[in-house]
Amino acid sequence: MKLVGLKPIESLACRKPLIEDLSLNVPHTALKPDEYLGSEEKLLKCNENARNWSNFQSFQKHTRTKAGEKPCEFGQCGKSSSDLSERTHLREKKTFVCKKNLKDSRTTSDIQIHERNHSGGKPYVCKQCGKAFSTQSYCKIHERIHTGEKPYVCKQCGKAFSTHSVCRIHERSHTGEKPYVCKQCGKAFSTQGYCKIHERTHTGEKPYICKQCGKAFNTRDYCQRHERSHTGEKPYICKKCGKCFSTHKNCKIHEISHTGEKPYVCKQCGKAFSTPDYCKIHERSHTGEKPYVCKQCGKAFSRNSHCQIHERSHTGEKPYVCKQCGKAFSRNSHCQIHERSHTGEKPYVCKQCGKAFSTHSVCRVHERTHTGEKPYVCKQCGKAFSSNSHCRTHERIHIGEKPYVCMQCGKAFSTRNYCRIHERTHTGEKPYVCKQCGKAFRTHSNCQIHERTHTGEKPYVCKQCGKGFATKSSLHRHKLTVEKLCM
Repeated sequence: MKLVGLKPIESLACRKPLIEDLSLNVPHTALKPDEYLGSEEKLLKCNENARNWSNFQSFQKHTRTKAGEKPCEFGQCGKSSSDLSERTHLREKKTFVCKKNLKDSRTTSDIQIHERNHSGGKPYVCKQCGKAFSTQSYCKIHERIHTGEKPYVCKQCGKAFSTHSVCRIHERSHTGEKPYVCKQCGKAFSTQGYCKIHERTHTGEKPYICKQCGKAFNTRDYCQRHERSHTGEKPYICKKCGKCFSTHKNCKIHEISHTGEKPYVCKQCGKAFSTPDYCKIHERSHTGEKPYVCKQCGKAFSRNSHCQIHERSHTGEKPYVCKQCGKAFSRNSHCQIHERSHTGEKPYVCKQCGKAFSTHSVCRVHERTHTGEKPYVCKQCGKAFSSNSHCRTHERIHIGEKPYVCMQCGKAFSTRNYCRIHERTHTGEKPYVCKQCGKAFRTHSNCQIHERTHTGEKPYVCKQCGKGFATKSSLHRHKLTVEKLCM
């Protein structure tokens, strides 16, 4: 700091000019100010408002403020002030700079924490599990996972949280406050993090990169989740049954299946859901909102996941790979279902007859054979079906649509499955193998029918005479014979 146009200041004790640094708040002798005057009266007094000062610098600042003088110029930024001390001004400026990327901060502690991002230093260790953190506050927050401590309570509903920031964000769900606004489209968000993530949809920025395969993501959470597909890590465990999950969200959704709790209710029809996401997606069926748009063809979707899966039909990307045989899939769910063909796992069981299935959807369709429910109706002729796929396939008969084309000969089919089966006549592929004798088949249904010759199973029973059949077609032929005899 330099002084501009000031006369030398005289000592109150001896009236000689002072040439020392004026930022020191003591006179040039060791005497106290009231010892100069020889009484308890304060050293300096303003003639206008009779206010007293015990040191010269404070009095001098006061007189300059009244006169409008700003003789002190700061060397770092050129800012002028009536105050002789640089300390206040320097506190306002960020003076500590990270050596790595020139990031500045107000305090040395902030810079030390920031520089640990570069060095990987994590000096604070959890006493329970040994996990290390770069800051003491992060370590304390983590330790609350072990202790269950939730010191921050929502004033509206009494719900407790382990961190103040999460509590504040939750309270905005009551108030509807969304203070963070996208600069591109004006959409508002309750958290700065969500707003930043949204803005990346405009910029296309994907700063988080998988260390295994180099794939880029727009959020750290998505990147971490993806990396677990390489490592197989499932760190989130259900407290009820011990089942493991790769994401905290999926674990929480699963735990609700034990309690049956469905706290999120659709405002339109009153249907209840276990998660806010499912509820939002359902509400779009009422509003018709489809906020996710394919960049290739412009097709819109109500779910981001559906849009991503659709976009893979353009790119041909198949990121999910079977660990047993290496077959790749565009959807994780399809890969999981396929892997069950290797393991033989059938986690979905019919409540009526106990038959087990590898997928929930197939189990549900099967249960409708017991209940007779046919919720899907053809818009052309009114015929009802137990599954949506069967209804859609049937509707193509009316319109003549055949969207699936054989790559070898160009023949078109109304279903993807029929097209695949046909393509196997070109390739000679027979992926379905009898467990008893090893005979191979092009279709799963043909393999099942063959296996019944070994087991003797006859699941199709005539209601008229009680006779059993191994195939549905055999039962149908039998019925026609019975009808002719009755006539």
